[in-house]
Amino acid sequence: MSSDRILAGIALRLLAIFFLATMSALIKWGEHRGATLFEGMFWRQACALPVVLAFVVRGPGLASLRTARFRGHLARAMVGLVGMVFTFGAVILLPLAEATTFQFTVPIFATILGATLLKERTGIQRWAAVLVGFVGVLVVAQPGSAHLSPMGAAVGLLAALFVALVAVLLRQLRDEPTGTTVFWFTTLTLPPIAIPYAFHLQAHDAGTWAILAATGVVGALGQLSITAASRLAPVSAVVPMDYSGLLWATIYGWLLFGALPAPMTWVGAPIIIASGLFIVWREHRLGRQQTTTVAPDD
Repeated sequence: MSSDRILAGIALRLLAIFFLATMSALIKWGEHRGATLFEGMFWRQACALPVVLAFVVRGPGLASLRTARFRGHLARAMVGLVGMVFTFGAVILLPLAEATTFQFTVPIFATILGATLLKERTGIQRWAAVLVGFVGVLVVAQPGSAHLSPMGAAVGLLAALFVALVAVLLRQLRDEPTGTTVFWFTTLTLPPIAIPYAFHLQAHDAGTWAILAATGVVGALGQLSITAASRLAPVSAVVPMDYSGLLWATIYGWLLFGALPAPMTWVGAPIIIASGLFIVWREHRLGRQQTTTVAPDD
């Protein structure tokens, strides 16, 4: 693999993380202006669909949307839908920096799922990294204190778990084109989201509608970028770029909500990041690129 492709993959991953951090900020901003969880989810998918279709038309063409793996796409969509509920819920319940920090536990959950569901051999070093990662989670969450909502922390961890589950399901779809994978996820999740959304219809001002629409557009761009990055460069090269999300979350949290990460978040986040990086490095050494390459709202 050429160095140019690897650099392009890293650049795309950084761009994707910026888009996804922006999407999270828009979700929280929309909720502050009265938009509900289901409104955010519906418009995230509805406004993403035209972007995805435009990407497909300009690339491989609509014929590429035909698939022989519909059941795989359906399973991925249903698990991804539940994950989206938790991901959006964590952004709403937690400060942006803390919600982002909990997403850094995805490699930890990917290791656990690989060992339990896929029966992959997992050595003592990676199990030690898993334990260290959860120590970092405890530092950030500070159980028993009023620092974070216990419900918010639980939802944040469940969001990371479901992102890791989607990564496992995507293994059977890794040969599908980028646009095909994202199209079926978006299309299959819209109808079930529309049902609860129908019970939460309400009027908004123009600014809030613009925020909801931008959530979908930015989210689609992030999802397409992160999927494309994984095809250009090894997971071990691009996943470390995900930790730039904490920088964007901190900036958006300060600019939009006047909130900065708590002091213990700056202590716990590096512990979680170090754990995740070690797991990625071990996967690279073992030749298994299992760590998630999907967007957090998958």
